[in-house]
Amino acid sequence: MVAAERVDHPTWTTPREDVADTFDLAHIDHSRDTVLALDAEGTVIAFGSSFLHPSREGALNVHLSGAVLPMLWRRGIGSAVFGWQYARGLEQLAEAAGALPGVPGEDWSAQLRVYAEESNRGNQRLAESAGLAAERWFATMLRDLTDGAPEVSLPAAAQESGLRIVAYTHDRDDDARLARNDAFRDHWGSLPSQPESWAKFVGGEFFRPDLSRLVVEADGTIAALCLASVNEEDWASLGASNSYIDLIGVVRARRRQGLAPAVVAATLRAIADAGLQKAVLDVDTASPTGADALYEGLGFMADERSVALVAHI
Repeated sequence: MVAAERVDHPTWTTPREDVADTFDLAHIDHSRDTVLALDAEGTVIAFGSSFLHPSREGALNVHLSGAVLPMLWRRGIGSAVFGWQYARGLEQLAEAAGALPGVPGEDWSAQLRVYAEESNRGNQRLAESAGLAAERWFATMLRDLTDGAPEVSLPAAAQESGLRIVAYTHDRDDDARLARNDAFRDHWGSLPSQPESWAKFVGGEFFRPDLSRLVVEADGTIAALCLASVNEEDWASLGASNSYIDLIGVVRARRRQGLAPAVVAATLRAIADAGLQKAVLDVDTASPTGADALYEGLGFMADERSVALVAHI
């Protein structure tokens, strides 16, 4: 995976810990959901995984991911691996659909999904050959913090209603998960975050509660969140110390009240105060909240792009 990522997107690679975490999740069985390709000496030269999201709230979603060692690209290995993944994904959807409770009139959807770097046409052509089609684009955006962070406060009306910005603390872990689910329930491709995987995220070694910020109501209810992590292994490849902003969300009842720019700016200030040079995030370029325009207004600049290819089953 890392060897392929260094070619596809050399500014970051997936941490080993993120891969290891998947072996602890109850909804993933690598003995059934992952295939390996080996050379004559038994070295892994490629892999492919098919992961069915554990949510069962109106949608069944399978994410297909994998990699081939770059020195062996364009030899048909990826096609063979992807063929296995696609077939396994269909099996997972069929198994899950068969176990769903019969609810007359309920509108369910099912899909297979692949994410590819926009520059990697080979990966896209592979997915397209199986009937997946490009459906959404995402941009990586960077914000230089060497000259400081933007100064954005909560609007006066928000402050008068008792809203305030606070640092993240672990006693709010599940409240943050529920707020995230509410904020993202109308976002493209988003399914509710489950307690097990959320605990891996906020309890992981990269998550930084000291850099993350929340907007809370007078009674402590979370209205908005901006959660950040730090992986120092990416610093050399990006050429600067940095923090990755994993999640930015505002609960639906509090949208369009000026909370998002304030909570993001507060996180950027915390990142800058920690001495880190850049902030990085990824954004859906067609987000219903106009997120890309928001981030541009805070000084972020677009860099790499990726595309989601989907087969609706």
